[in-house]
Amino acid sequence: MTTQSTLNRALFDQVMVPNYNPAAIIPVRGEGAKVWDQDNREYIDFAGGIAVNCLGHCHPVLVEALAEQGKKLWHLSNVMTNEPALQLAKTLTDSTFAERAYFANSGAEANEAALKLARRWALEQGGEEKDQIIAFTKAFHGRTFFTVTVGGQPAYSDGFGPKPQGVDHIEFNDLSALEAAISDRTCAVMMEPIQGEGGIIPATQEFIEGVRALCDKHNALLIFDEVQTGVGRTGELYAYQHYGVEPDILTTAKALGGGFPVAAMLTKADIAKSLKVGTHGSTYGGNPLACAVANAVLSVVNTPEVLSGVSDKHQQFVAGLEAINAKYDVFSEVRGQGLLVGAVLNERFAGRARDFLVASAEAGLMCLVAGANVVRFTPSLVITDEEIKEGLARFERAVAAVAQG
Repeated sequence: MTTQSTLNRALFDQVMVPNYNPAAIIPVRGEGAKVWDQDNREYIDFAGGIAVNCLGHCHPVLVEALAEQGKKLWHLSNVMTNEPALQLAKTLTDSTFAERAYFANSGAEANEAALKLARRWALEQGGEEKDQIIAFTKAFHGRTFFTVTVGGQPAYSDGFGPKPQGVDHIEFNDLSALEAAISDRTCAVMMEPIQGEGGIIPATQEFIEGVRALCDKHNALLIFDEVQTGVGRTGELYAYQHYGVEPDILTTAKALGGGFPVAAMLTKADIAKSLKVGTHGSTYGGNPLACAVANAVLSVVNTPEVLSGVSDKHQQFVAGLEAINAKYDVFSEVRGQGLLVGAVLNERFAGRARDFLVASAEAGLMCLVAGANVVRFTPSLVITDEEIKEGLARFERAVAAVAQG
């Protein structure tokens, strides 16, 4: 058995594929919005596993759900269904625009399913020529070859050979550009209501309404990627509910399992029927363990007290970040919704988001970046006021360290 002293960052370089470059810190336990590393050093977690740990670490409701289901049934093939999957599908369809659910393991897989469904539906609607997918620059939809191609960041998709065809990208929040690009050949438009990896950029109300209208005009499907914005992150169960604009397909993952891998594609019954038996599948999608945990997540998150609390905590973050900025003048704006918050660096600190991330870790705070110019915060939805206050105090120390060189 390898000892803890040798389970270190150096071992990563010896045994892992080098597509990641993790920090030297190795967390070993967590509780709520706090994490402790191998040296028992405490960190406030403003990262939340990139918007995954929506109820923090080791939430008792989730621990109990996993333990209870673990004693009953772990896995079945999709030759059979199971009770936790049926309950999760009913909860999601009862709580959203959708009438049908498909389960997978990750946001990328949910998005892959959404894109494949859109193409099958369009084939039946308009034939092989109705294949165009329109997406947006700076978007991120996953790392499968199809989803990374639809995502609008060539750095992630270049270098793997010929890409899937029929995908066009335009600028986000530019309705005239979409109007010029869309036609009756368009199969689907895919977008994040708030771009996450692209820099925490919310869609404007005018834009999202205009996208819906143009999709209706050209008989194209509107796909909302809510992998990052979903499950209470913005203060509604899903971000589309803020806008009052319904998609045809919605994808959800990350926070859906609170840290346990699970994802879903949600859609209407008349669209869902295009995925006939055998056209798509997933070995682990909808397995009892994952669905039991997801049911527990929704039982806590989809409540008035948690969702209304997200909006209140948003104000605490904005006020705290603006107070820090008044002292150090490092941000040009603070944007986002709910507990998806981005602090945009001004010209003096352009390109240095990672410096703030590193300094934060040294100050005992875990945060994120969204590109080179945005420091991102996606903490637990039930983080306490005291933890927010302490985390912002630690972030101020990090800002001071960077600002003062």
